[in-house]
Amino acid sequence: MDRVMKIASERAVVVFTLSSCCMCHTVTRLMADLGVNALVHELDSDPRGKDMERALHMMLGGRGPAVPAVFIGAKLVGGTNRVMSLHLAGQLVPMLKSAGALWL
Repeated sequence: MDRVMKIASERAVVVFTLSSCCMCHTVTRLMADLGVNALVHELDSDPRGKDMERALHMMLGGRGPAVPAVFIGAKLVGGTNRVMSLHLAGQLVPMLKSAGALWL
């Protein structure tokens, strides 16, 4: 969990993913389309990725997939459903601006 939080604080937006996860691609693509330069950390490329995936699963309440896991301003926002819900409700962009991930 410490490693997850350390990485999550490295940039305004951090997305933990797996390279084979299509929903991870969807979320990272959304961030890119919004103009966010997110740090994308692929767990399957990290030697400690399995431990980090377990920690993320616990942080997300132990239900559903552990990835994608999106942190904005070093705070866990959630997975695909939460991010897309925020976007559709018009709340994602203000959150990204507050975190310094968007300038306009």
